[in-house]
Amino acid sequence: MFPDPARLHIAIQKNGRLADYSQDLLREAGVRVAKGINDLAARAENFPLDLLFVRDDDIPTFVADGVCDFGIVGRNVLDEFALAHPEAGFDVVAALGFGRCTLKIAGLEGGSYDGAESLRGKRIATSYPRILGDFLARAGVAASIVTMNGAVELAPRLGIADFICDIVSTGATLDANGLVARETVYASEAVLVRSRRALTPGMAAFAEQLTGRIDGVLATKESKYIMLNAASESLAEITRILPGADAPTVLPLHGRPGQFAIHAVCQESIFWETLQRLKAAGASAILVVPIEKMMM
Repeated sequence: MFPDPARLHIAIQKNGRLADYSQDLLREAGVRVAKGINDLAARAENFPLDLLFVRDDDIPTFVADGVCDFGIVGRNVLDEFALAHPEAGFDVVAALGFGRCTLKIAGLEGGSYDGAESLRGKRIATSYPRILGDFLARAGVAASIVTMNGAVELAPRLGIADFICDIVSTGATLDANGLVARETVYASEAVLVRSRRALTPGMAAFAEQLTGRIDGVLATKESKYIMLNAASESLAEITRILPGADAPTVLPLHGRPGQFAIHAVCQESIFWETLQRLKAAGASAILVVPIEKMMM
């Protein structure tokens, strides 16, 4: 019966932008998920973890109440919840790098906009009244917030509001409704969130294993393993150029006095410009390879 006290539980979005990304992340972390028990739950075959598929708006509640030990949710949804429940018991473990979007102020084409001051005394429709309210308060602007649970982009045309404040990914929905983005209120991405509920020592160890695996997956997204050869007089400059490398391994080349092999994990993107700079600094035989798995 769900939830099983002998297993960890993670809440993820049932449908929508984050659903597939969340399951892909768990798969990359080595969690093999069996066919769902039903439409609401699934069980991992090789790790003590059960998945609960819920509405994104419900994920913060499940985690804060300790029903689930972890959740994957958009930071926008999480912060809207947190502003309403400042006492809620959860912690953000990691930003996940997917599900990126922005919460923007938008108005009808042809209208004027001169910063947040243009919102004073206006009506603004949104599904995120607390995040919008926080933005207005910080800007020192008084405006009326019209809370809507959907179809926010229709509000200006229907005369419900002068502006909207809504999530924008591509901007296609704004274009289709004759709206123009005016200002970014908030930037969001998916985050891994963890309950503060106390776990047994055994479950706590599994929780640390899971977060360690996810950290490893995230670390490999941009990380690359780079190998190159260089003369001793070039080592200092090459080490300085290597992006995000911490204490590269330097090994003498057999039979080539004064020549060394440099191996490094670079935790930033490596562009062609970087390779050209390395070559100009004296590097040769440069090889860059992806990292499949890395345990931090």
